[in-house]
Amino acid sequence: GPRPTYVEQLRVHGSTVAYVGGTPTTPTSVWRVELADGTATDLRSAVAPLDPEWISTPEPVTFPTGDGELAHALLYPPTSGDHAGPDGELPPLVVRIHGGPTAAARPELSTSVQFWTTRGFAVADVNYRGSTGFGRRYRDLLLGAWGDADVEDCLALTRELAAQGRVDGDRCVIRGGSAGGFTALAAVCFQADRGHPGAFAAACSLYGVTDLAAMAADTHKFESRYLDGLVGPLPGSEDTYRARSPLHHAERLDRPVLLLQ
Repeated sequence: GPRPTYVEQLRVHGSTVAYVGGTPTTPTSVWRVELADGTATDLRSAVAPLDPEWISTPEPVTFPTGDGELAHALLYPPTSGDHAGPDGELPPLVVRIHGGPTAAARPELSTSVQFWTTRGFAVADVNYRGSTGFGRRYRDLLLGAWGDADVEDCLALTRELAAQGRVDGDRCVIRGGSAGGFTALAAVCFQADRGHPGAFAAACSLYGVTDLAAMAADTHKFESRYLDGLVGPLPGSEDTYRARSPLHHAERLDRPVLLLQ
């Protein structure tokens, strides 16, 4: 079978291994591997929804960000089987923010990425500081810094790609769901404060967090005290929660924002 770039839910039963996995060009599926002879079987018989010449594959990107650190992203260039971009134009950019926030952007075939790349957009899936998959030290860079480090990384990535001539710096948008929606909203709320007005021309938040204090009060038991580490312990850090919550700074929004709830 294909060599997976993303694997989860690994299970072993005797000499049989089962896992959920995918590659940048094949849909995520359930695979069974027989260790005795190495045969691999796709239990879903998943078929890519696009011909290969239409599929954009991710390029790992590492870029400088705040505090002298490096952050990471997967960059998908626009890809089409029968079109090319206009001469003298750079592609617009969709910055995607994963949820979690301590999850990760995964190098697997995503139709929601390919929707944009087949239409002439570049897409950057950001593994901002605190994302998993880059070691404990990187993961711990988000401690006390959610709503700060992640926002800085998204702004830094956009600046870097524009400076390299990879994307049109005037046509960058940011979107994310849940924790990613929080980062997207915070980015457009606070980009001017950080010296980068207009870095993002628009934002989309899918069921994003708008009020950190409300999340800390209402979250489910599995994530109780989660924000004590990511933002600060309560009580005592109320000012930080308020300062980083888009709900309390909505007057700073001067770009189009789509809220999906």
